[in-house]
Amino acid sequence: MPRAFLCDFDGTISPSDVGASLVRRFTTQPSALPPLLARWREGEIGSREVTEAECRTLAVSEAEALDFARGFTVDPDFPAFVRESRGKGDEVMVVSDGFDFYIRELLARDGLDTLPRAANGARFERQGLVPEFPHAAAGCGRCGNCKAQHVERFRARGFHTVAVGDGLSDRCAARVADTVIARGELLAWCRQEGIAAHAFEGFAEVADIARGLAPGAAARS
Repeated sequence: MPRAFLCDFDGTISPSDVGASLVRRFTTQPSALPPLLARWREGEIGSREVTEAECRTLAVSEAEALDFARGFTVDPDFPAFVRESRGKGDEVMVVSDGFDFYIRELLARDGLDTLPRAANGARFERQGLVPEFPHAAAGCGRCGNCKAQHVERFRARGFHTVAVGDGLSDRCAARVADTVIARGELLAWCRQEGIAAHAFEGFAEVADIARGLAPGAAARS
């Protein structure tokens, strides 16, 4: 059974949370951010509402946002992981509740601009950023890009699905994936919810875990 690795970007493929860093850098209302994030962590609002509210506080041009994003990198072991996975006939897809403009920019730097991805859009106008959610309709309704829909699509094609992530925006994927590889807030949440998850630090560990997955396994391991 082929495997599909559905990988979060911010805090996972990129060791840093590029989107959150962008918001902190260009927000005009820094005091509004902690209460907003607290409401999200408590489940009062979804990530789509958080993103919309954060973007209303931003004063940034497209050029400024891109220049800022170029200061970040992807995990140095991620390109090798992609090559190894594809060489085995597996699929790797980026699934992010962040913005495609910086994901595309950072992946292209490592020659990964053709890697399949699904993320939120961004429209820059009047020195501000307007978020767009092309993947929201088929999801849970609370995420900007509900990652469970991508997991289910690969499963319907006969793949063993592997969710790789670090944050609360990865919860929907972790609920339905056959295997979960997690760190940070996602790992803590999985343990709290009783969802089996492999812990990882970077993509060297993800590659090791992938090599150890039983071929054709259909259940979480």
